This record gives sequence, structure tokens and C-alpha cells, in this order.
Amino acid sequence: MIRVLFATSEVYPLMKTGGLADVSASLPEALCRLEYDVQILLPGYPDALRAARKAGSRRKARFQLGQYNVSLWQTRLPGTAVTLWLVDCPPLFDRPGNPYKNEEGKDWWDNAHRFELFGKVGAMIAMGEAGLSWRPDLVHCNDWQTGLIPVFLEAYHDRPGTVFTIHNLAYQGLFSHETFRALALPDSLWNLEQLEFYGQLSFIKGGLVFSDRITTVSPTYALEIQTPEFGNGLDGLLRHRQDALTGILNGIDNRVWNPEEDPELSFHYGRNHLKNKAQCQAGLQQELGLEVNGGPLLGFIGRLVEQKGVDWLVSVMPRLLEQGCQFVVLGSGEASYEEPLKRLARQWPGQMSLTLGYNEGLSHRITAGCDLFLMPSRFEPCGLNQMYSLRYGTIPVVHGVGGLADTVQDPQEVGIDKATGFVFTGANADSLLAAVNRALQVFEKRKQWRRLQDNGMAIDYSWKQRARTYGDLYQRILKERDQQQLD
Repeated sequence: MIRVLFATSEVYPLMKTGGLADVSASLPEALCRLEYDVQILLPGYPDALRAARKAGSRRKARFQLGQYNVSLWQTRLPGTAVTLWLVDCPPLFDRPGNPYKNEEGKDWWDNAHRFELFGKVGAMIAMGEAGLSWRPDLVHCNDWQTGLIPVFLEAYHDRPGTVFTIHNLAYQGLFSHETFRALALPDSLWNLEQLEFYGQLSFIKGGLVFSDRITTVSPTYALEIQTPEFGNGLDGLLRHRQDALTGILNGIDNRVWNPEEDPELSFHYGRNHLKNKAQCQAGLQQELGLEVNGGPLLGFIGRLVEQKGVDWLVSVMPRLLEQGCQFVVLGSGEASYEEPLKRLARQWPGQMSLTLGYNEGLSHRITAGCDLFLMPSRFEPCGLNQMYSLRYGTIPVVHGVGGLADTVQDPQEVGIDKATGFVFTGANADSLLAAVNRALQVFEKRKQWRRLQDNGMAIDYSWKQRARTYGDLYQRILKERDQQQLD
């Protein structure tokens, strides 16, 4: 049995700011069902530690790293049999709310120190130096917060294999040269081919340079990040390592996202019995103070930031509201996007609902209750919401980038009998509006609309096959490592 340490900075339901948390919960569990021994490593955030202690977890190790006393607590990821390790270091991780930002929305001043220590602990576990009886054959790192783990492991000839997954290349963990000095990292790492990035320390480069293999969360995104447009300054490095780079589409947890059994819904439905979807819509409209009028109801769930195309969305909303559309928006982010949405909600009572923040239950009810789900992202490494909406018979309208391009098929390209949603390729508000209007035209043709719903709901979005692909990658890495060590 292959043993895998899955290092991540968030995992649902203990800590979530985005799709990384969902993947970090569902992929390890899917791999465990395939008989891989996958164990998760997570910072000891307050809510996570409270849940662990309530569940009867035990402290398995205690040691000092520099000025910090560190403990390792062993528990289970709630609702699963997956082992979870929590890095308990109160001065660095005992903070409420967002794992990366303070209450004012600014990055914690010591994020580099926090995740450098997390990386050291990951490397210690990987090398059997943390006092545990378990040692992995491979370490799977996720995003910049884990980028130093492969750096620390590089010094060991007998290190485990490493794979680094890019969930979003726009977040790179960039810090000053002074921070590099403060972390006491070896001077040899400060060069263009290792951790230096235009005069800054880049955590993500650690994963990209030193890991055996790199993955991204969709095939199209793997190609996109090798271009200047999407590469965020790292496209040259990624082209250099293209032989080690693979795009593996994310999956979803079909047990959590299942309209036939979803506990967040008052009414349930499925591919062959869609009648109750209308009840879900009416319930959502009543919950959010919207008129119950039979739609069309359009939804958006996500961070209110430039990446998500919120400015395009705000631009087209007045015209669509004037046409009689309703909108449900759930998310939070920058004030420059929140404020115009607040104004629209005030201007269109009964037709526009805005909920700032995040509410897991409401996100399920929006996914079930809407007719259209909008994802106008400027770039989208994978996206999960479009797969959730497809599974719930809610038709996605997406920008044709990254994982959105890999998961949604447009009638103009494949015909109505194979289509699942609507895709626009122009990076502007007018292209979004045109795609929504095409969707609304089909919405009036009930047989064609039902065909789209059926096509989307018929697809298997689960982790089952995707987890096998990761397992095959793990095995290739370990064979390559064995050969290297023999050489």
C-alpha cells in the first residue's frame, strides 16, 4: 500500500476559503477507497483543533522548531476514515477567521513564517523525523503554502517522491528578500533558477522547481499557464518543466452534492424526476425575499474579485434585470465589487438578492434553485461550481477558459443533443451578455432546455476515475525515484 502525506492549508469542513478545501477533503478520501494510505497534514487552526479534541484526538508528538513549541495531533477528517494530522503551534495558527488574512482583509504579517514552519513539519514527517510511527512514500503538496516542503526534502537522497498541485497560479506566496533572510534559508536558494522571483522570495517556485511532478486541476489550465497571458511570470519555468506537468481535472464529492439526497434541500429531485426542482426555486425565492414568478433565476457564487469577472457581471445585470431576470449572488471580496452589487440589490428589491460572506447550505440551495449559473471568470484553473450546477440540472454559462472549457459544451459547438451549457470566448461583458441571452432563448424552448439538463446530469463528475489518475501518477513517481536511487 502506497503511503501519501497530503499537505494542504485548508480542508472542508474544518477550514474553507475556496475549492482547495473541497479537493483536499474529497481527493484523499477517494484515494483511500482505492486502498492508498493517504493522510492529511493541516495547520492547527482553532476550529480544527476544537473539533479534533471533541472527537477524542490524541497528541502524538511534541518538539521544538526554533523559538516555537509544536505538537502534532492525530484525528480523523470529520465524516470520513481519513487520518488527519494537525500542526499545533498557537503563536502562528491560533487565529480566528480567514487562514491567510486578518479582519481587515490584509495578509497576516508573518504568513511566510507560518507556512515555512508548516513546510518544515511536513518535511520532518516525510523523513521520519517527527517521532511518528508512520512515514510516507510520497508527499502531495498543494499551492504556495506547501511550496517549501519539496525544497526542504531536496537535501535528502532517500527522500520520498513529491508532487505539487497548482490550484491557482495567481497566488504565489511572494515575500521580500528581508523575509528570505529572516527565515534563514540557505543563500544558495536565492537565484533565478530556485526561489528568487523578480527580487522576491516565491514559495510556489519551491514546489515548481523541486517537485518530481507538477499537476494542475484541469488539462486546459496546464496548457494556459505555459503562456504569458496566464503564466503570472512563471510560464518560462513551466515550459521548461512541461514534461513533468500534467493537467488532471478535479472531481466532486457526489455524496455531498446530490440533489436526490442533499440535506440542505427541502425538496429532492433527480435526472428522471425533475419536478421538485421548481419547488427548490420557489423555496429559495421565498428565503431570499424574491418574487415567486417562475424564473428565469440566475445565480453566482464566488469570491467578489477581478479573477471571477464580477465587473462583467455587474455591467450586464441591469440589462438582464430590465428583461425580467432575477439574480441571486453569494460571496464576499473587494469593496469595489461589493458596493455596486449592494446598489443593485437596493434598486431591484424582489428581483435581486445579495448575500455577503459564505454560507454552505445556501450555496446548495442556490445551485438547486437557479435556472442558470454564471461563471464569467477571466481565468479558472478548474472550477467546481459549474460541475455542481450541472449535477443539479442548473445550466452553466461560463467563460471558455481552464476547467470551464473542459467541462461545459456549448450547443453552437456540439449541437443541442450533446450540449450541457453555454460558453463565451470573448473576454468582455458583451460576450457574457450574448451568451446569457442565447441561454434565455433556449430557456423558452422547454424540450431543448430539458435536453441540456439531462445531458449535464448524466455525466459522472465524481473523483473515482480522477483519483485513479492520481494513483497512476504516484506509482510512476515512485518508480522513477527508485531508479534514481539505484543510479
